[in-house]
Amino acid sequence: MSDAIVQVKNVAKSYYRDVLEIPVLRNINLEVQEGRFMALMGPSGSGKTTLLNLIAGIDQPTSGTLSVAGEDISHLKERALAKWRARHIGFVFQFYNLLPVMTAYENVELPLLLTSLSRRERREHVEAALSVVGLADRMKHYPRQLSGGQEQRTAIARAIVSDPTLILADEPTGDLDKQSAEEIMTLLSRLNSEYKKTIIMVTHDPRAAETAKIIRNLDKGELS
Repeated sequence: MSDAIVQVKNVAKSYYRDVLEIPVLRNINLEVQEGRFMALMGPSGSGKTTLLNLIAGIDQPTSGTLSVAGEDISHLKERALAKWRARHIGFVFQFYNLLPVMTAYENVELPLLLTSLSRRERREHVEAALSVVGLADRMKHYPRQLSGGQEQRTAIARAIVSDPTLILADEPTGDLDKQSAEEIMTLLSRLNSEYKKTIIMVTHDPRAAETAKIIRNLDKGELS
């Protein structure tokens, strides 16, 4: 039995513009073992984000299979995929994707509103997540009152608040200055080493990629 938490087999992905087929990924094979920290690198347009979205169940492959967290998600219907994502995936975006009208606490709590947790249990989870990312004293602040690094740490707290099986990060340092980027990579490294979180990160930044334990490269839709 493989202990791979992600198994991508012969996956291809194409998009269509009228009758024109635009291949983005070709024959991708990838395994990620539980507890690993992998960086996916490659030039812009190489298919990195597309592959991450496939693993997250945000998009589906044109052909091939994806097994993530023990389930074949290649052909799940949208409702089943949504339930699966809520249980297994924590996603960190380049531009944070925080709701400006909500406090840091409320943004982090959002994924838990879809669960059966009580208000007290949600509060315990949110406070724990914000404490892990070093923002216990900022939970009542709105995104506009936070620095870029603090916004990304809030987004990471939101990604881990439901204790997901897998953390997926799409250019998590891409919109940050050097110091903030280093702080975010230190945090992700800590989530991996101390909390044993499996992380797959897309990045074009070699310095960020060095934090990962494994580096794979995508170029023109092919993985090496």
